[in-house]
Parts: sequence; C-alpha cells; structure tokens
Amino acid sequence: MPCARQPLSPPPPDVVGTRFSALRPSLFVLWFVCVSWLMGGSRTCHVQVVFLRWPLPLCLRRVREALSEQAGKEAKGTTERKRMNSLELKYGCNPNQRPARILMQDGSELPVAVLSGTPGYINFLDALNSWQLVRELREATGMPAAASFKHVSPAGAAVGTPLSEEDKRAFFVDDEGELTPIACAYIRARGADRMSSFGDWAALSDTCDERTALYLKHEVSDGIIAPGYTPEALEILRSKKHGGYNVVQIDPNYVCPVVEHKDVFGITFEQGHNFSKIDRDLLGNVVTKNKDIPESAKIDMIVSLITLKYTQSNSVCYVKDGQAIGVGAGQQSRIHCTRLAGSKADTWWLRRHPKVLGLRFVEGIHRPDRDNAIDVYISDEHDEVMADGAWQRVFAEKPEVLSADEKRAWIVLQTGVTLGSDAFFPFGDNIERAHRSGVTYVAEPGGSIRDDNVIEVADRYGMAMCFTGLRLFHH
Repeated sequence: MPCARQPLSPPPPDVVGTRFSALRPSLFVLWFVCVSWLMGGSRTCHVQVVFLRWPLPLCLRRVREALSEQAGKEAKGTTERKRMNSLELKYGCNPNQRPARILMQDGSELPVAVLSGTPGYINFLDALNSWQLVRELREATGMPAAASFKHVSPAGAAVGTPLSEEDKRAFFVDDEGELTPIACAYIRARGADRMSSFGDWAALSDTCDERTALYLKHEVSDGIIAPGYTPEALEILRSKKHGGYNVVQIDPNYVCPVVEHKDVFGITFEQGHNFSKIDRDLLGNVVTKNKDIPESAKIDMIVSLITLKYTQSNSVCYVKDGQAIGVGAGQQSRIHCTRLAGSKADTWWLRRHPKVLGLRFVEGIHRPDRDNAIDVYISDEHDEVMADGAWQRVFAEKPEVLSADEKRAWIVLQTGVTLGSDAFFPFGDNIERAHRSGVTYVAEPGGSIRDDNVIEVADRYGMAMCFTGLRLFHH
C-alpha cells in the first residue's frame, strides 16, 4: 500500500487585487460587473447579497471583502483540485479515445499535482516512467539524475557530472550562470540524442532550480516532472508556451502498490511491480578474462541498466561519462537494437568532431533547426544542407564536407563506452557491432545457449563483461 505522504505545495493562487482593480474606474462598471455575476449563478452569491443589501457608498468596500472571501475559497478549491483521487484528461493516446483520466483505484489521493498546463495521457505515461528512472538512478549512484522521454521510452538519461567546455558547445549551453548538478544531469540527458528529444518530457530526481529551468526555457519540450521547484524555476517554466507548459510535481515519498494491473482488450493483466534493485552488487559476476571494471564504468553500467528498465523492449543502451549516448528501443531483433543504438552513439561522438564544433550558423537560427542541420551534415545525405541555395539558410559560411574517411577515423578514437542489454545477447555479432562504437564494458543478463561465443568475442577485443542474471523487459 502507498506510504504516508507529505502535502504537495499548491501553486500560488491568483490574488484579489487584479480582479478588484478592474472594478475601480467607476460605480457603473461596478454595477455592471455585479449584475453580470449575479446572472452567472451560485459562485457569485456573496456579490449578490452585498449589492442588494448595502447602500452604494459602502458597496465598493463590501464587494472587495466579498471578492476576497471568494478568492480564498477558490484558492482552497485549487488546492483541492490539484490533490485529488482522479484527474480528467482531454483524451487518451489519440483524440478519438475518450473518456480519459488517471486515478487511484484504492481511493487514495494522486501523488502528483499539476502546477501548470494540461498534461495529456501520453504525457503522464512519460512522466511516471521517467520519474521512476531518475529516482532509482539517484538512489543507486547518490548523484542527481535526469531523463528525457519520448513516447514512453528514454531518448536519454544521465547523472549530474560536470560538463566540459566541449560538452557545453555540443549541448548548446548558453552563458546564463554556473551550472548546478541537476542542470548538468538534464543537459546531458537531452544531449544523448537531441533529435529524438525534440518535444520531450523532462524528469528530474531533485528540485528543479533556476539554472535548469533557464536551459529548458530555450528547448522544445512538452513538460517536466520533479519533486519540487524553486519559485524562480516555476516562474520561468510557467512562462513557456505562453503559460501552457506542463509542470508536474510528484510526491517523492510515494511508493506504488506491490501488485499492478493493466487492461488490454477488456482483459485485466496482473503482475508484481518490478522492484528489482540495480546497484554495484549486481555487477560482481565478471565472466571475461579482463575483470578490470573501474568505478566510472560501474556507474555507467548502472545508468545503462536502469535506463533499460524503463525502455520499451527489446532494448540496449550505450553509456559514457554517466550519460546515455545511444538507446535502441522497441526492436524485435536484438542485433537491430545494437545497431540502432550504436549508430546513435556514433552520432553523439561525431557531434564533437572539430568540423562540427566549428560550424558557423546564421544569426537567430532556432535550436531545432541547428540540430537538424548538424544531423544532416553528419549523415550520408549532407548534400541536403550543403547544396547551393540550401546552406545559406542555416550556415553563415559554407562548411567543408565531413567525408566518410574522416568520420571513420574519428569514430575509431571513441573508447571506454559501456553497453547494457535488457536480455541476453544470443550471438557474438552484437559484441562485434558494439566494438565498432568504442565499447569496452558490457553488462547483460547472460543465459544464452551461446554465452560461450559471446564471451569469446568479448575476450577477443579485451572487453570486461559481467552477467547480471537480471532480465529487464519492459512493456
């Protein structure tokens, strides 16, 4: 059963002053507003009484008192609405799927409060899955953690290690003050795959501070979930999307029931919640000749495995320096997962090529356009942004082509990458592909009838690989 929870901080209510100031120009305006409200129904019964019972000289003061009382009730009502048993949603996955809502079937209060915007069905799926990921990363590593989710899988996840100057250039970090650990965590998480993070749902393990909100202010994002927000951060986030940005606060003490349910085609599925703990103790069974796994690689293994725990299966995840750099999600073939995630890891690394960091963009270009231009420039379709008439729209000067030979030479320099898998590798070809993207450390459950082949390939490249014995399918 859910444990006891601390009350969530309600959003600051609108005050009477702004409403009352509209009544001051003249008594006629006061009379018109009172009569209009009188016709509006029960919510203005206090104004009705004041208007009908008091002489005009006292009416102005009495209406202010009545409005103050009404505002207090509305503020209380806002708090009650934000902390409720269920929340109606606009629609489900698609506009034709109505009605839609989230609710607590045991009658308890929802552990979330909406501080801004109107989150939808998929928003809440992203919010609740991403929150579990960052909470577990925080618990396992002791560091602030963040995730960037799209369609119920992470585009990226990371812990809050400091950013280098190269990282800041690759992640478009503006000079808006010193970066905090939680800001570093989100910047890294979004930087894993900036193309996939377009319109993401952000999740933070710690209170959202002003510096994190300032970075988010410039990004295209659908919403955020965190255990708390500083007043400055909340003000910044509420200004996004003309006040429509989704801001959700979650009770960090909430624990879900032991058994969970899911309905499919009118049939209810029941299973125990996946409370499997992922930490350093899970990494002790090193099956390769190379058994040297430094602490930094263990953190990367933990980041990879916890990320996979909340990624649609089949899935693999490449990690470096405490952040995911390539997630292959929802593929029916594991080698396709490994190739997809490896390609994303290569792109992450290529974004640090001197030619890419040296690209000069036209003044005022938006971040999504800049991301897209870099993505195409790195790809084999670079002519799309290099042709005459095309490059002038994004670049201040025409860049040199990043040739296939240059890309191969750069990717070969990548090393120290960790690879995690949500289930065993059935063949050694996954390890072969991972090696081409700089993988040195591997964490997977083991249990394939061809484990010996997988270990043999890992030994060939001097990798250190551990078998966790823990499968992490997620659907």
